[in-house]
Amino acid sequence: MAVRGNNSVMNFLNEVAEDYPAAISLAAGRPGNTLFDEIDAESLSRWLATFCGAAPLSSLLQYGRTAGLIHELIACQIANDDGVPARADRIVVTAGCQEALALCLPELCPEASDVLLVRNPCYIGITGAAAGASVALQPLDGNIPGLDAQIESAIAQLAASERRARAIYLVPDFDNPTGEVISLEQRHAILAVCARHHIVVLEDNPYGMFRYEGTPIPPMAALDDTGCVIYFSTYSKTIAPTVRVGAATLPEHLFGDRGASVALYKAIVERKSFVTVNTSQLCQAMVGGLLIERHSSLRSWLSPTLEIYRRNRDVMLMQLAESFPVGGMPVHWNQPEGGFFLCVDVPMRFDGDAVTECATRDGVIVLPMSFFAFDASQDHRIRLAFSAVEPDRIRAGVHGLSRFVARHVGANARRERSLAF
Repeated sequence: MAVRGNNSVMNFLNEVAEDYPAAISLAAGRPGNTLFDEIDAESLSRWLATFCGAAPLSSLLQYGRTAGLIHELIACQIANDDGVPARADRIVVTAGCQEALALCLPELCPEASDVLLVRNPCYIGITGAAAGASVALQPLDGNIPGLDAQIESAIAQLAASERRARAIYLVPDFDNPTGEVISLEQRHAILAVCARHHIVVLEDNPYGMFRYEGTPIPPMAALDDTGCVIYFSTYSKTIAPTVRVGAATLPEHLFGDRGASVALYKAIVERKSFVTVNTSQLCQAMVGGLLIERHSSLRSWLSPTLEIYRRNRDVMLMQLAESFPVGGMPVHWNQPEGGFFLCVDVPMRFDGDAVTECATRDGVIVLPMSFFAFDASQDHRIRLAFSAVEPDRIRAGVHGLSRFVARHVGANARRERSLAF
């Protein structure tokens, strides 16, 4: 089964999961079901009642404010939990972060010569959103040390063909797919470059609250003193994916210009009015009620889940160490300080056919990093997700992966011996 372009990845993975339902999936980057242990019909009703107060429930059943109802609560929550200073009148409440991306891209890149910078590899959702908005992507050159230098190089390369970088998409904390964190020094350097060239930073932070160790680094929006960061947040990972509530928070002054920020905000809201009209007010109210109950912070709400994810990560790391190397061939992986994923370097090309074989013969579904890439640089890497998998299945899944690798290492060794003769 071949995969043509990373926009087809989700369909491919769904087909594999449906074809091999008994296989353990280490591919799905989703919250674990334990996150929902405190959510039931009673709590949902309570949150609705808490948000409505004395107002009737019917007040939520009519069309509402396009920019959202819970913008003030979101402003307080991201200030408390993320340290991001936010004005409620610069927040657009969206149907998850994916809608926020889809709304912002065509406003920031309206011309055919406008380009969005991305890392290589990068999150599949941004490539899909860019394709839907007909926005061209320019992957940064990972061979150049430092993201700030990569941005400068991309700007010069685009200028040679009379194109211009208008924005850059980044997941600075526990990046999907790599699990990497952008250092504080690099965050400052990126902000300086983007401010100098008037490039908007689209900072996506779905995983920032899932840190298991190490010192937290402030989001780029918290470090931004020139007004170049649009901050994306979501409750899909911290409450439940089905609430479909996220937000785009614009700076008070876009590159120092208050009028420009107001104009961009209005344009995004107008575009939303033609796309989804407004984000579900019932879902907003449930999120809002929880935020009111929790005094606009989700830290204590997430504490039990954080411990489970930490345990899952540690189990995966221990099982990787136990299962590899195989056949004398080294296998390397990173140890993320948080998030949902880690990356493994394997001694063979891992593509869509390998996914199918691994699911069929070894009972585990993993995600090739090539699905996230623009070139062949990720062909020997895979992404493993640990957030939503029980420890015994993590162990069995990693063991299945080791069988797959051992089989291919052995086949390669036999092929090399036969060629030698």
